[in-house]
Amino acid sequence: MISLSIIIVSFNTKDITKKCLLSLKNNFIKYPVDHEIIVVDNDSRDGTVEFLSDLEKKEKNIRIFLNKKNLGYGRGNNIGLQKSKGKYILYLNSDAIITDIDFRDLINLMEMKKEIGALTVKVVLPTGEIDPASHRGFPTLWRSFTYFFGLEKLFFSIPFLNKIFGGYHLVNLNLNNIHEVDVITGAFLLTRREIVDKFGGFDEDYFAYGEDIEMAYQIKKLGYKIIYYPLWKVLHIKSVSGLKKKGNVMIRKKTSAYFYDSMKIFYRKHYAIDHNWLTNKLVYLAIDIKKNINK
Repeated sequence: MISLSIIIVSFNTKDITKKCLLSLKNNFIKYPVDHEIIVVDNDSRDGTVEFLSDLEKKEKNIRIFLNKKNLGYGRGNNIGLQKSKGKYILYLNSDAIITDIDFRDLINLMEMKKEIGALTVKVVLPTGEIDPASHRGFPTLWRSFTYFFGLEKLFFSIPFLNKIFGGYHLVNLNLNNIHEVDVITGAFLLTRREIVDKFGGFDEDYFAYGEDIEMAYQIKKLGYKIIYYPLWKVLHIKSVSGLKKKGNVMIRKKTSAYFYDSMKIFYRKHYAIDHNWLTNKLVYLAIDIKKNINK
């Protein structure tokens, strides 16, 4: 068994996928680790398939799997997981650029601390700010309410109150320090094969968005910790596909629908049972209103 399998799902992101894979190649020259890279393409139509097929012939540690239709993010990653051989699994977005991460450090940490079920590094946006999706609490009713109604932002820098009103993104915690969180982004999610094998990888009920929250929930349910480890960082471009994709209104509409539908799925799976029918009805209505506003 090799140390590390990196799983990447691509969908019409040819140019940025090239940069992602090149950055990985250069990073492993600097910090050698026995690894494999598995790219699962969800029926791209922008030249990605041709590029990946050609690359597989040149690079011995890259394996390519081509889907004949878009199977979604979670299912694509699960195909990669089934084909992988690593003791540790890194789920990496195709728009994540790694230039300086020593995976030996991350793996050694997880070898020493068996209670760690998953971790992420500091995931930064092109603006230099942290990707908020990489540092989250579970979206309880209270946390979701305080975030969507602007209370998290209002009390962001006020001690004690930011803990009460900022639980959605855990804004009371110091982003320069190592600490435990609830949810990390699937853009850079390092975990153990033995853990994801217990629940089968990503939940395929989610087509796009929400899978990382569900996986975090399952990891925590098994009694493991999820760690934010800012000693290393990765750049997350985050605007080349999905909600922020430019120039394709239909793709934005579809991904917006997936985004809000994932909220309903997670709530239905884990929170609905603890609330009465009226509360649940109001939650689903609020999600639908938010979805329609952001169409």
